[in-house]
Amino acid sequence: MKLLENSVFEQINSKLSIELETSKIEGRLESYSCKMAGNDKRLYNKMLSAEGGVSPMDLQALSPPQSTLSHSPSKQYSRSQGSDGEGYLCDTISTKTLFHLVSTLNASFNPDYDFSDAKSGEFSKEPSIQWVLGAIDTQMHAAAGNRFDKLTQEMWTAVDAEIGLQECDIFSYNPDLASDPYGEEGCIWSFNYFFYNKKLKRIVFFTCCSSSTSAQSDSGIGNDSLFDNSEMEFGDQ
Repeated sequence: MKLLENSVFEQINSKLSIELETSKIEGRLESYSCKMAGNDKRLYNKMLSAEGGVSPMDLQALSPPQSTLSHSPSKQYSRSQGSDGEGYLCDTISTKTLFHLVSTLNASFNPDYDFSDAKSGEFSKEPSIQWVLGAIDTQMHAAAGNRFDKLTQEMWTAVDAEIGLQECDIFSYNPDLASDPYGEEGCIWSFNYFFYNKKLKRIVFFTCCSSSTSAQSDSGIGNDSLFDNSEMEFGDQ
């Protein structure tokens, strides 16, 4: 994945660093080309050879979406087997698209984290753009109030100009604690969203976390460190 320069995103990212009385919000928007770069070919070949070999278009099961909206009957699903023997429906993702998401994580969190072993079940596909934008706005407003509200229109206008929101599939990354890049003590909440425009072969990645300033002080961790994610799912609020 190649990071694409975007001066508007850079300006917005500076505003997404918000110091509050008891916490600090650190968010960033990044745009990536889906063209392979660096170690991408190695990772791609590794994913294709996993479990005896798969093709780029083979489908893998995702976790249920964070939103509480009903799935559209027109979506494509696979049937998986639950622990109780009952089948249930879930969204699917192609191996190639999964590769793009994993590569985006590697590029964004490099060199501190390696997501090469991430599985499809750590990702979800969100069925509604409106829900995702609303969930982000609600979370950010609850945390930062008017300081974020002033940024909302500018931010989403910039994202739309870069990726074309109405033409995007939106995925979220929801790892377990061991795989979480915000997996250290102090995180209040976090989210990771991928806005994927297949036609443009581009992904806009929006990652954000809110961390307790008292936890930083107590542990001696600097502002640039990453923290534990204890509240990720907007659907629970």
